[in-house]
Amino acid sequence: MIKPLQWLPLFIFLLLVTNMAFCQTGAMPGEDGKTKTAEDASDQHNIFKFGANYMSDIVFMGRSDTTKTPALLPEVKYTFSNGIFVSGTFDYIPSKKKNKIDGGDVSAGYNFDITDNLSGSASYTKLFYSKTSTQIASSISNTFSTDISYDIGTIITPAIGADYDLNRNGINNDIFINAELSHDFIFKGIFGDEDIVLISPTVTANAGTENFYDAYLVNVKKLTVAKTKRAAALIAQYTNKLSQFELLDYEVSAPIDYKAGHFLFQFTPTYAVVKNQLPQALATRLANAPSVFYFDAGVFLKF
Repeated sequence: MIKPLQWLPLFIFLLLVTNMAFCQTGAMPGEDGKTKTAEDASDQHNIFKFGANYMSDIVFMGRSDTTKTPALLPEVKYTFSNGIFVSGTFDYIPSKKKNKIDGGDVSAGYNFDITDNLSGSASYTKLFYSKTSTQIASSISNTFSTDISYDIGTIITPAIGADYDLNRNGINNDIFINAELSHDFIFKGIFGDEDIVLISPTVTANAGTENFYDAYLVNVKKLTVAKTKRAAALIAQYTNKLSQFELLDYEVSAPIDYKAGHFLFQFTPTYAVVKNQLPQALATRLANAPSVFYFDAGVFLKF
């Protein structure tokens, strides 16, 4: 179990390393109007956005199913000029023979700026999953999220966020904390006079409880049906551990946004190093890789 003070040396170390790696001598083109997602906070008018993301694998906190699950995620989002937004997404799994629409969600939230450098957001998401879903997080029914970030002199942006998730079927709820360091590189006029490229190398640490995995073990992998007393003891030992607050994974990603006119193209490769893995004796029926690489790519129209 990770104690709060154990995060301090890690956070300071990541801050120093990222600062040295991404330090720059001058402001990037368009720095005054940059945003993390290049779509919301700096716009002073209502925005309608729709499109779709392709994910090479569905991964949650470094955890994934035993087989890769590519998914297509159509999305629609409307953001008001005051920062309030509503959105909706559904998960389409092409590899499934039946029930290809595997789930979806609807969200509402608020993006806000406290100062020129300090910003945050808060949101609520209602999630839906099909009865045959094998997604790791398919027991989660509701999510409450908040985060805050501070842009330190256009050099580095530390951020911290928290999620509180409600689980179905009598499963205990989960809480997650993530700490993040990122830096934005912004380029204008690469392929046209008004296009913008935003590259944001990011390091993230996720910690939390794993009650969502209890539902996965029981409902998807049927691990409660143990054939031996030893197997039953291993399962009981692990499921008792799921309510503990622990480090779940480290992630290194490099989100890339390209905006040209009304079009927005996004690509995010992510490498996750999994922590506090499953006991080796259970790994034959579960995904137990020490790390996982996946990516998502999206195309959107914004008006």
